[in-house]
Amino acid sequence: MTRGILRLQDFASVFGKGGPESDVASVLREHLRIRQQLRIISHRYRSFILSCLLLVTASQLATLLLTTRPRAVVNLNNAGELALCSIGLVTGLLICLRSAAKITHKAQAVTSQAATWHACATIESFDGESETSFPPNCSSGDECDDDDDKDGDVLDVRKMMPSNINTISFQKRQALVTYLENNRAGITVFGFVVDRAWLHALFMIEFSLVMWLLGKTVGIS
Repeated sequence: MTRGILRLQDFASVFGKGGPESDVASVLREHLRIRQQLRIISHRYRSFILSCLLLVTASQLATLLLTTRPRAVVNLNNAGELALCSIGLVTGLLICLRSAAKITHKAQAVTSQAATWHACATIESFDGESETSFPPNCSSGDECDDDDDKDGDVLDVRKMMPSNINTISFQKRQALVTYLENNRAGITVFGFVVDRAWLHALFMIEFSLVMWLLGKTVGIS
């Protein structure tokens, strides 16, 4: 998973370099390659992540039931052993989930960087066009102070500038941003993307199970 994070960081640096619009094709090919790699990683590790999640959940609920049931014998030896086992299991699970969520958010951040790159390139192209739309002695909305004005043969340079000079580049960048918005990459577990929202939902489910078990044993409601 660490190699996947490093590759995403190198890929994200493409937008920070302000490359030409011809980089759209290379960015698209690289993103397709990354999505394929993340799909393979998800297929290989989703069973492992789900198995760890079920194992840790079942073990923690069983431990909680044993320590909170009526007439349970709790002393320093068995309580300390259970605490160490619980800390080890939960820590290992959190490391796995944190790594998967980190890869997911790195992959999803590419969409924001591509949109920023598209906006900056579009603004720069329009700024460059507006700067070259009028001769040095002319300004927007004013007439030229040239001797040729007296002849009435003044040419409107705005009509000479092709309006679609940057249309192709704009369409390429827009197509890339639209593709990235509709094809989010990341680590998935049987179709569920492992991100912060997924982790928050998982925490609420685990917390609900713990509170339900405590309500059945010690009467907490």
